[in-house]
Amino acid sequence: MNKKTLRRYLGNQRQLGGVRRFVLDDDCGRGMRVIEVNNGSGLIFNVYPDRGMDIGEVFFNGRQLAWLPGSAPGAPAFYNERESEWLRSWGGGLLTGCGYLNVGPAENGEGLHGRLSHIPAGEVNSSAEFVDDVTFVTTVSGKVSHCKVFSENLLLTRKITSVSEKNSIVIEDTIENCGFTTQPLMILNHMNFGWPLVDENCYLEAAEHQVAPRNVRAAEGIDRWNIIEVPQEGFQEQVYFHSAEPCDAENMASMAIVNPASGLKVTVKRSVAELPFLIEWKQMGCGNYVLGIEPANCHPVGKDAFEKQGLLRNIAPGEIVKTKIKVVFEAI
Repeated sequence: MNKKTLRRYLGNQRQLGGVRRFVLDDDCGRGMRVIEVNNGSGLIFNVYPDRGMDIGEVFFNGRQLAWLPGSAPGAPAFYNERESEWLRSWGGGLLTGCGYLNVGPAENGEGLHGRLSHIPAGEVNSSAEFVDDVTFVTTVSGKVSHCKVFSENLLLTRKITSVSEKNSIVIEDTIENCGFTTQPLMILNHMNFGWPLVDENCYLEAAEHQVAPRNVRAAEGIDRWNIIEVPQEGFQEQVYFHSAEPCDAENMASMAIVNPASGLKVTVKRSVAELPFLIEWKQMGCGNYVLGIEPANCHPVGKDAFEKQGLLRNIAPGEIVKTKIKVVFEAI
């Protein structure tokens, strides 16, 4: 139905969907801005401007598909960069940004997975409008300054788009080195999926590619990297490094989580030019029952270890790096 015809049915365009801004007033997220996006066809998700433009809860046809830990997403004031204290204010959710100076264990003054997810964004904008006669689009954008005097000056510009009736989220990042020295650029998009999408009835689906275990523990389950088990007490995480699979017409590689029993499928696509790796985080513990599908340009082993492998991505003064991730939600 086109825009002109729809106007006859609507008292307000919000009946189609749109964006709604509010501020949390409870728990450790108190005072944190939230932008709720409703694409009008069954997909609703929350963007957190005060957490580096992360994406938190995501509902598809009324069901929450992102994994949520016991801790609520913490406002930046609760961030503690010491060792693994990042985990105390981490709220899981669909997307947590990790980087840019470190991804993996704390080192060189950078905490676990870096500080990107705890930096408030500026120039935050949102819109819900017809871009042509039939296409209704919701957009949220903002800028995140990863900056320290006498050190790095990196600027992330993030644009998050959802088109009505397509049930997908497109995340486009532009990272610019606004300083005058070359800096490390470690990027890991920590995407976290949970029940009812993830249970013992689901599996991972991807084109043939190379899979490597992070350690001995992961090697124990290498033959079942794509199979999900029931929750287990005392389960120790298994992490796998996936190479870029064959690309589609958009130069994007993909991996899907498929659950025939719950009738759900979620596909994560990534631009392989700047996100050549996919990290799989398989945590089948009771309560901590989560599957991470993480587009990245590095392995989560820390900057020093990754640099020793000769694979560390640096960003030169004035250089601009662009990445794209597309998450597609389907009922099957």
